[in-house]
Amino acid sequence: MDYKKLAQLLYPNAKDAAEIEKRYPPRSLQPGAEVTRFAPSPTGYLHIGHFFNALIDYQIAKGSNGVFYFRCEDTDKKREVKGADKIALEMLKLLKVYPNEGWLLDGEKGEYGPYKQSERLEIYHAFAKKLVSEGKAFPCFCTKTEGKADVLEQRAARFDKNATNEEYDPCRNLTYDEIAEKIAAGQKFALRLKTNGKDGDRVQFSDVKKGEIEMQANAKDVVLVKEDGIPPYTFAHPIDDYLMKTTLVVRGEEWLPQTPVHLEIFDALGFTPPKYFHAPLISKLNADGGREKLSKSKHPEADMRFFIKNGYPVDSIKEYVLNLINSGFEQWRNAHPDVDLDEFKFSGSEITAIMPIFDEIKLNDISKNVIARLNASQVYDQVFEWAKSYSPDFAKLLAEKPQFCTNVFNIDREGPKPRKDIYNWSMIENYFGYMFHRPEIDREIIDNEANFKEFILAYLHAFSLSETKEEWFDLVKQIAQKEGYATDNKLYKAQPELFKGNTAKVCEYIRIALTGKKDAPDLYTLMTILGEDEVKARLRAALK
Repeated sequence: MDYKKLAQLLYPNAKDAAEIEKRYPPRSLQPGAEVTRFAPSPTGYLHIGHFFNALIDYQIAKGSNGVFYFRCEDTDKKREVKGADKIALEMLKLLKVYPNEGWLLDGEKGEYGPYKQSERLEIYHAFAKKLVSEGKAFPCFCTKTEGKADVLEQRAARFDKNATNEEYDPCRNLTYDEIAEKIAAGQKFALRLKTNGKDGDRVQFSDVKKGEIEMQANAKDVVLVKEDGIPPYTFAHPIDDYLMKTTLVVRGEEWLPQTPVHLEIFDALGFTPPKYFHAPLISKLNADGGREKLSKSKHPEADMRFFIKNGYPVDSIKEYVLNLINSGFEQWRNAHPDVDLDEFKFSGSEITAIMPIFDEIKLNDISKNVIARLNASQVYDQVFEWAKSYSPDFAKLLAEKPQFCTNVFNIDREGPKPRKDIYNWSMIENYFGYMFHRPEIDREIIDNEANFKEFILAYLHAFSLSETKEEWFDLVKQIAQKEGYATDNKLYKAQPELFKGNTAKVCEYIRIALTGKKDAPDLYTLMTILGEDEVKARLRAALK
C-alpha cells in the first residue's frame, strides 16, 4: 500500500510534523534541571492525590532549578466540568504551588504551548498523518461496542488463562480502495496504532522509584485519534511531553500497566521518552482496618477544597502532604521546628514507594504545631482571609475590631509554651467565643449559687482594672478573705470546714462570670483585653 497516499487521504489538511517539531527546540537549562508538569483533566475538583503528584513535580523542579508547568488535558469533552481547570489553578495558587509556565489564570505563559490540549489538534493530526505515512497507523471504521454483554465478555477474557493478549483490529487489513470507498461514503474513522507486539512479548523499562520493571508488551491496536478527531491521553501524552521537553512524568501508579503502550507510541514516533515516576495512591483505613483508595464519592477529604473550607492553614496542608510524600520531612521538621517550610531540601530518593494512609489525627497534630508557630498578627490575617469566604458574620466582627481580635488571638501564644489545641480556623470563633460574645452561663457548673453570687457582688463593688497582675491578685485575695475564703492553702487543707473555699475557688467564680467556663486562659490577661467596662457588665450579668 502507498502509505503516503493513504495519509493524504485521511489527513489532507494536516501540517508537516517535521515543521511542527522545529517549533519546540531544546530548553536552555542547567545540567540536571528537571522539567515537570501538572496536567489534570478538568473533570471535577482537585483531588488530594493530584495535589500529591503536583507537589512532587513542584518540589523536584524547584530543587533542580528546572521548570514546573501546567497543562490542561481537556480532551475528554463528555466528562469535562466547566471551570474545573480554573479550580485547579486557584487551588495551586492558594497552596503556594506556582507553575513557571503553562495554562495559567492570567493566560498562557511560555514558549512551548499551546498548553491546552483542545488547542493542539493540528499538532496531533500532523503526527497522526506521519504515523500513517510510515505504515504505523491505520483507520478503523468499526462501530463502537457499548453493550453490557460485550463488556462482560471482554472482562472475562482477561482472566482466561488460554486467552491471547493480542487484540488486532480487523480494519488493519483494509486495502486503500476499501478505505477510500468508506471515506467517500462519509463514514467516520478512528485512527489506531498498528502494533508490532505479539502475545508473550515482554518489555523492560525503568521507574524512578520502583526501579527496573518488566511487563507484558503491548499487543493491541490502541486508538490514537477518536472519531471526533480528538486524541485520548494515550496519544497526546507522548506528543505533548516530547515537544514540551518534559524530563520527568509523575503520575499515579494506576497508569503503570499502560506504560508499555505509551513506550511503543514513543518509539513509533521516534521520540525519546521521559523518565517515569509512578506515585502510590493515597488510601484510608476502612471500618475493618483495611486500606481503600480515597474516592470522590465516599470521602470529602479527597477534595482539596475540604481543607481550605475547614480553615486548615496552607502550610499545614503542605506540611502534611510532604509528610505523606517524603520520609525525611518529619525528621527535618522535628530538627528545625521554627524554620520556614521553603527551606526544606526535597529529596527524590526519599519519596515513599508504599501506599500512604490519610490520617486526619496526624493532619491535626501537624496543624497544631504550624498554628502554634504563628504570631497573633499572622493568625488574625489568616483567620480574616478565611472568614471572608466561609464565615461572613465572623469576618465582619474581625473587620470592626482588628486590634481587639489580635489581642484575643495572642492569649497564651507568644510564651515559651504556646497553646497547641487549635488546628484549623473554623474552630477559632467557638474557641474564643467567650471573648467575642457575652456568655450564657450554665448554672449547673456552679457548685454553690449563693456563694457564687455573694462573692461576684462583692468583687463587682470593689473591682477596678489594676496596673499589674500582682496588684489585681492582691485585691482578689483581700475580697476573698473578707468574704470567708482561705488565702493560705496550707491552712485551708488543714481545716477546710472553716472556709467557704480558697483563692482558687473565687478565681473559678470570676472565670465563670466572665467566660461561662471553669477553665479558661489567664484571668488577668482576659480582663485587660475585655476592658473594665465590659468586665463590670459581665459581672452584673452573672448576678441575674
